[in-house]
Amino acid sequence: MSDKLNLKNSMELFAEAQTLVPGGVAGIRRPYNFVPGEYPIFFEKGKGGRIIDVDGNEYIDYLCAYGPIVIGYREEEIDNAVIEQIREKGICFSLTQKLQNELVYKLRELIPSCEMAAIVKTGSDATTIAIRVARAYTGKKKIARCGYHGWHDWCVEVKGGIPEKLYEDVLEFHYNDLDQLEDILKNNQDDMAGIIITPVGHPLAEPVQMPKPGYLEGVRALADKYGCVLIFDEIRSGFRCSMGGAQALFGVTPDLTTIGKAMANGYAIAALVGKREYMKVMEKDVFLSSTFFPNSDAQVAALKTIEILQRDKMLDVLAAKGNNFAQQVEKVVADSGIPARFSGAPWMPFITFPRDEAGLYKKLRTEFYTQLIRRGVFLQPYHHGYICYRHTDEDLAYTVQAIKDSLGELKSIV
Repeated sequence: MSDKLNLKNSMELFAEAQTLVPGGVAGIRRPYNFVPGEYPIFFEKGKGGRIIDVDGNEYIDYLCAYGPIVIGYREEEIDNAVIEQIREKGICFSLTQKLQNELVYKLRELIPSCEMAAIVKTGSDATTIAIRVARAYTGKKKIARCGYHGWHDWCVEVKGGIPEKLYEDVLEFHYNDLDQLEDILKNNQDDMAGIIITPVGHPLAEPVQMPKPGYLEGVRALADKYGCVLIFDEIRSGFRCSMGGAQALFGVTPDLTTIGKAMANGYAIAALVGKREYMKVMEKDVFLSSTFFPNSDAQVAALKTIEILQRDKMLDVLAAKGNNFAQQVEKVVADSGIPARFSGAPWMPFITFPRDEAGLYKKLRTEFYTQLIRRGVFLQPYHHGYICYRHTDEDLAYTVQAIKDSLGELKSIV
């Protein structure tokens, strides 16, 4: 059994932070989303595929800042392009710089659904404006929803402070279940504005799901049948599953798409892209504005990130690494005798434990992720991970062994 990490500085900073910030840190970065007392709470720095916390502990990072780090931390080619823009031209103005057009041309080249684009800052920005566009285009209110789509009022799981009327027209359905979706559409067909779905399923704390044969095609057909705007939320899958996202990989084109995260390797940017007839409602009927949406630092970073991903065929390398890693981990899990499941190959690796009435899965999950973090492998117990380009073969091999050893520690619990 590995020793508990020294987290003295993290804990002291967190105690201080709780007097300054509600909860100490924001949302999903709070200790209860990990294993309290075992995981660091503050990082100091990162490089490549590794991070170092404020106590000097080093980890192989498979959370990748919750997805934006697709290449690696502190990529000099990207950072230098941003620094040059800041020094030579500036990034924040009352009007827009021409980089906007350059970026949208590139998105149109890559993403099947992209004829026009609106550049924003976060995934929640992008999904919320997508819903607004769908409602404005159709003149209807109801939305069929599958997956996590951000923290805004219409979709957030925690309902505190949100009047019911702001989300009562959003109807949830399960991934890979066409019958349930059609029931929702049929029962509400007079007022259905749109369908929003993550093309790769990633429910909280549950195995990652790939579309069953014909599933996404079926969603597309149902959207057409019931006159709904089809929105793919590709915040996680965009610029990771392929350069054109999951829609290019699986060959199903939505009407609107949200992208972000890996698009700029850690710089704050997202976008709503889509077919011209839908996007045009933003000219008069839908309002979108923000002081910082046009800032060009992240636009420069996005253009450079996309250039590097294409030039070095990084997503092909990433997928190969992820598939090889998955094959090894699947064997380790199968041979362990522990009730565990590996999912998410090749892009979003996740080890989960099937639920049982006695609650054994909770003990297994807590102990497994405790053992992993003590071995210097940073994964989240309730959220799938990511493979980045800078994860080395040695990193991945070490992680396979760490998973094997951590599962071995669970035999006394089962």
